[in-house]
Amino acid sequence: MSPTVTDDQILAWNQELNGRTPLEIMQWAIARSNGRAIVSTNFRPYEAVVLHLATQTQPDIPVLWVDHGYNRPATYKHAEELHKLLGLNLAAYLPKITPAHRDAIDGPIPGPDDEEGLKKFSALMKLEPFQRGMRELSPSIWITALRKVQNPNRAELDIVSPDANFGALKISPVFHLSDEEMEFYLAENNLPNEWDYFDPAKADEKRECGLHAAWGGAAATAAA
Repeated sequence: MSPTVTDDQILAWNQELNGRTPLEIMQWAIARSNGRAIVSTNFRPYEAVVLHLATQTQPDIPVLWVDHGYNRPATYKHAEELHKLLGLNLAAYLPKITPAHRDAIDGPIPGPDDEEGLKKFSALMKLEPFQRGMRELSPSIWITALRKVQNPNRAELDIVSPDANFGALKISPVFHLSDEEMEFYLAENNLPNEWDYFDPAKADEKRECGLHAAWGGAAATAAA
């Protein structure tokens, strides 16, 4: 993040944006990016909402996706469907090692009780390609689908938050939306959803893969 952005500015922006709609927040984010906004996605449930908001505001906005190779078939089909439906300007980044190669060396995907194994997996298969994508795309604004209801770590964030891991200002237009509100948006805009998603870098929904946790940036660099 730019050193010229202060904590007081972030606080003021969050106070300003709290009463705005997700579309208005998206428009605000893209307007202040000087043409350097991106939106990230993993095509999990409800991701179509933020992708639709982004492409309604800037049709050619780069969409950063780390395809780690472990997605289930339904998620890949969902990604293809949204790619065509929304005309996504998809920037896909892959790990430097294939899933088959990783599995042969390190064994099966770590389970929820193997914290160190999960961090190693995430650094290699998710964080390093994400960091590479952020460096190549060089955004000033990173738009995410983070919501406070997702887990306790995210509940402590806000619409606008600093990001020390990847150096961009992180903005989450749907941060305050409930599952019910996300469902309504999908239905109102005839957008598909995907419920078979599984993130192997988390093992369960209460963990963080590192993208939005303090340890993620150093882990990505170490895995490079």
